[in-house]
Amino acid sequence: MKIELRNVSKAFNKNTNTINNLDLMIPEGELVALLGPSGCGKSTTMLMIAGIIKPNDGTILFDDEPVNDVETKDRNIGMVFQSYALYPHMTVLDNIAFPLKQMKVSKEERYQRAKEAAKKVYLEAFLDRKPSELSGGQQQRVALARAIVKKPRVLLLDEPLSNLDARLKIEMREEIRRLQKDLGITTIMVTHDQEEAMTMADRIAVMKEGNIVQYSTPMELYQQPQNYFVAQFIGTPPMNFIEGTVSNESSLYFKTGETKLIFPIDVPIQDNQSVSLGIRPHEIQVGSEGDLQFKGKVLLAESLGHATLVSAEVEKSYIRFMISPQLMPTAGAILDFSVKKEAVHLFDSKTGERLV
Repeated sequence: MKIELRNVSKAFNKNTNTINNLDLMIPEGELVALLGPSGCGKSTTMLMIAGIIKPNDGTILFDDEPVNDVETKDRNIGMVFQSYALYPHMTVLDNIAFPLKQMKVSKEERYQRAKEAAKKVYLEAFLDRKPSELSGGQQQRVALARAIVKKPRVLLLDEPLSNLDARLKIEMREEIRRLQKDLGITTIMVTHDQEEAMTMADRIAVMKEGNIVQYSTPMELYQQPQNYFVAQFIGTPPMNFIEGTVSNESSLYFKTGETKLIFPIDVPIQDNQSVSLGIRPHEIQVGSEGDLQFKGKVLLAESLGHATLVSAEVEKSYIRFMISPQLMPTAGAILDFSVKKEAVHLFDSKTGERLV
């Protein structure tokens, strides 16, 4: 099912909109993540799609048909919440079959469909257990099976992995992605975890203060962030930013302290414009082979096993970058490092919008 939001707004009080004239198109069969910090409006957006919250303005369409006045029970959706909301007195089988019982499906059919749903999430051996006898990952699988047993056209996931430990999160990310692709269900996931969104979603809508600031594939968000907010929100560790100015004399160059970088490109930048130069941590290399060369004072070096994460001060900016795991510089050491021109991002310091 294709889902579309056209100029959708929601206000919970007279003075402030939680959602501001939102436009969003979710193609059929894709998994789209609504990503952003707490309070950005992502859960409100999902609940409007579910019909639990009504928009003040705008239209929500399922396959080009408006559903603003369609009740939640009639929208053919499955939902998985942050708290799994399982019935503690019921077995796994009864928990999964419960939505079908509410739909007046015969006992024989609902148990057959519940067993089929349980098989899809590898729960066949746990059908007689109560939720208290299951691990967190198993409880999450029960919630998923209960959501898909109705054969919904839309699956809504509200922070589905937030209660799991790190290992289980990785397992369930793979499990949800596999299930979604196998069933071909249009899926919307709300999360504040950019790693979850990057690894699971076909597209990500990055939200800030009730607005979508960029809607792209994970790779486009990472490689071509359209503003400062997206650039610092996407990526682990996050993008580094060095404050400086750009001057347009005989050639365009960025300057911070004693460091200068010439840009061999034509961009509409004013002379002495204040900018933020962005560099991903993995793009920084030790030595002076790159186009942009810096000296930095080491503040901290941390071993990650596969690499050493170095925190350093450059001019008056604070940056992080990765080096070989065999290297462990001491605090206070001065390092030479550099970056290639094509790895540089440039943002207007005032508007936050991308320049390069």
